[in-house]
Formats: sequence, C-alpha cells, structure tokens
Amino acid sequence: MPIDAIAAKVITGATSATAGASIATPTAGAGGESFGASLARLVDTVESSHSASNEAVNGMLAGQTDVHDAMIAMQRADLTLQLGVQVRNKLVNAYQEIMRMPV
Repeated sequence: MPIDAIAAKVITGATSATAGASIATPTAGAGGESFGASLARLVDTVESSHSASNEAVNGMLAGQTDVHDAMIAMQRADLTLQLGVQVRNKLVNAYQEIMRMPV
C-alpha cells in the first residue's frame, strides 16, 4: 500500500486532531520519537477520526452538518483505519519472520 499525503500526515502527526496531544515517553536515538509513542499516536489518531466521523454523521442526521462533510469525515476515518490495519499487518509479518529465524 503506497503512502499518500493523508497517510503521511497521520504518521507524522500533522493532523489537526492530534496537534495538541503529546505522549510522555522516552525518545530514542538522536531526538526521534520512540516506536511505541508512534504507535500510540497512530491508534489515537484512528480513534479520534472515528469519533469525528460519528459526530459528523450525527450532525448530518440532526440537520446541522452538510452531507458532504459527513462523507469526507467517514472517508478520512476509513483511510486512517486502513492505515492502522496495514501497520498492524506489517508488524505481525515482522514478528513472524523473527520467530522463524534459527537460534
């Protein structure tokens, strides 16, 4: 799955939903973010996009939000979920590869 502009924003944390959120974990290497913090931020982004999608749909049903805005929020939530699933699949594959290595 190629990484497009939306997925890159989710990975780097450049979305407005996670702009104020920070995770207090030790950083690794030369000032970089730890792997666990990156995964936690990805999960938080998926959850926040899902809740934003639910709010947009509820607003649409109440007549407060446009149908187009609700559809965009639903597509954004779908894309972030797909990204999370692909990251999980890559992690599982990497774990399986490590387990297959002879000791």
